[in-house]
Amino acid sequence: METKKSLFDNLQNFFGFDNFKGDQEAIITNILQKKDTFVIMPTGGGKSICYQLPALMSDGTAIVISPLIALMKNQVDQLRAFGGTDSIAHFLNSSLNKAEITKVRQDVLSGETKLLYVAPESLTKAENVDFLRLITVSFVAVDEAHCISEWGHDFRPEYRKIRQVINNIGENIPIIALTATATPKVQQDIQKNLQMNNATLFKSSFNRPNLFYEVRPKRNVLKEIVRFIKGHSGKSGIVYCLSRKKVEEVAEALNLNGIKALPYHAGLEPKVRADTQDKFLMEEVEVIVATIAFGMGIDKPDVRFVIHHDIPKSMEGYYQETGRSGRDGGEGYCVAFYSEKDIEKLTKFMKDKPVSEREIGTQILKEVIDYVESSVCRRKQILHYFGENFNETGCNNMCDNCRHTKTYFDASEKLQFTLKLIQDLGEKFDDHHMYNVIMGIDNQQISSYEHDKLPAFGSGKEEGEILWKSLLRQALLNNYVAKDTDSYGLLKLTKSGKSFIQNPHALKFILNNSIEVTEDEQEEGLAQAGGTLDTQLLQMLKDLRKKIAKQKNLPPFVIFQDPSLEEMCTHYPITTDELKQIQGVGSGKALKFGGPFVELIKKYVEENDIDRPIDLVIKSAANKSALKVSIIQNIDRHIALDDIASSKGLSYEDMLKEVETIVNSGTKLNLSYYIDDLIEEDRQDEVFDYFRSSEVDSIDVALKELGTDDYTREELQLMRIKFLSELGN
Repeated sequence: METKKSLFDNLQNFFGFDNFKGDQEAIITNILQKKDTFVIMPTGGGKSICYQLPALMSDGTAIVISPLIALMKNQVDQLRAFGGTDSIAHFLNSSLNKAEITKVRQDVLSGETKLLYVAPESLTKAENVDFLRLITVSFVAVDEAHCISEWGHDFRPEYRKIRQVINNIGENIPIIALTATATPKVQQDIQKNLQMNNATLFKSSFNRPNLFYEVRPKRNVLKEIVRFIKGHSGKSGIVYCLSRKKVEEVAEALNLNGIKALPYHAGLEPKVRADTQDKFLMEEVEVIVATIAFGMGIDKPDVRFVIHHDIPKSMEGYYQETGRSGRDGGEGYCVAFYSEKDIEKLTKFMKDKPVSEREIGTQILKEVIDYVESSVCRRKQILHYFGENFNETGCNNMCDNCRHTKTYFDASEKLQFTLKLIQDLGEKFDDHHMYNVIMGIDNQQISSYEHDKLPAFGSGKEEGEILWKSLLRQALLNNYVAKDTDSYGLLKLTKSGKSFIQNPHALKFILNNSIEVTEDEQEEGLAQAGGTLDTQLLQMLKDLRKKIAKQKNLPPFVIFQDPSLEEMCTHYPITTDELKQIQGVGSGKALKFGGPFVELIKKYVEENDIDRPIDLVIKSAANKSALKVSIIQNIDRHIALDDIASSKGLSYEDMLKEVETIVNSGTKLNLSYYIDDLIEEDRQDEVFDYFRSSEVDSIDVALKELGTDDYTREELQLMRIKFLSELGN
């Protein structure tokens, strides 16, 4: 009774809460009784109190092992704010200098420090082990314990040395391991590695009922993201990208569009990262664009949306990152963009890894692909992955799949056929192999097992890939088969599966929607918007172009090319800044020729009361891709174009295309040093005169007119570039 009273007193005095959440009280009691404890609790469930409170109530110092410096700082600041003294909590990691480390050690030795946060790398250093032997350790908390497992989404080899270090520090030190994501496989790994097989396990449900899950095909992804964030203006959110370069690009684009955003990734200085985090917590910035380095344990309860610009590498990663929204129980939107190109990139990343790691990575990634492509309730799929069965009616339309109308198909016969095939093949193959057999897709594995000779080979071709992918996915989700993770995801029949072969019953499964994915157009540097072409405006713009061309004695295509005019008719740019975002315009051309066009469009929009799709006029930073900048610099240094091409690994044709794009969007390039060596002056004049009087912008037509005997395609291309550069820019 006394402990219970002091538990509640301490909870109230120290953290200001009146009640424990979920299993917190039982977990804390278990730790206070010096028992090993294993906590699996989703993000937002209140994991940190599970070790902070018992540390404050125990003799000695609790060691908290945590992988992220940002997380340690965040928690130590909070504990000091609650506890009133700076010595109550400390961290020990690579960000401290010698004097700071000495101060930490003095406070710990004096017995004032109740929690000492340590990075796993610092923990294994001999001088730190010697120091920790001198103190009374109340218990060790291993936070983000999934880092121990190669099957986890964030494997860190140093985590596998933790047990050994604890044994060196002292005997019978209790351990509490905590994680927000653990599949049954990862759970086993953690217990085995930390040698805590007798630990009391506390596992909360992984369901986060307030989160809305959605997957969208990756089209015009930046436009979609800007539109989404503007629709949730004033709310905090995180956008995750796979690469640092993409993080910087997206953050810049958001700022250009009036959204306060900052980038966050491991390549930034620690101080910058800490400042960024503080600004997000203090709401000086609305959105953080980050690689996965951001957010582990960041205690911001009111993140309202998490957007994945690129599909994540694993379901654990996805679950943990989406779990950073709505931690206060309020709304949380989780939108992921998917394209097959992302999957190809992730597969490429794994090419250089050792075979076993690659096998594991491939299996983990396959789960993500199945999740994205399936039309079954998203929540059911996520929870199934973590070993939890969920009835989709409980989703309450809180995912895109439950909101969409579904197409069902009769699955009974096909499921029986598939389960029997798995059984006949000795339960020795994964879902990918079964799919290849049924669809008749021959590959090395199929022919080496001679499965192309089976009567079943190709028997499902007529029904098509979507049906069989849907069936195999739902056979797993409805527990007719299970994946044996230890054996690279081979399908094993469950009790229900075996019984279904004997006694099949009527059954309907949901057919996957095909996710049509186009090129990530933003990445390709296109800025096309949805919306139909306004042909009336197009004609007016063409007339204006003709008029200006006549005044300046230039062919119309030098002013703006057709694709640029067409894009003006879907975007309706009414300022020079907006005009600069139009494909093929750029700064130079917008300033030189843009004025009358912007005026005409503005007047047209007002007179016809056009509702401008303002959210489609997404400002993107001028395409300063490294390649283009480097080409411009090399041309300034008068390096021959063929030499630039070979140094960049480009064909000469591709090189000319790049130079053409640079000139088309308004940058002036002086190529005389190169062209003068190739083409005599009088021939240059002849081509210039031709282009000056030409109505059409076509090299083919120019070749015909000027004669293939006199000019090569390359010469005309070079002259056209020079012509456009000198007269248009």
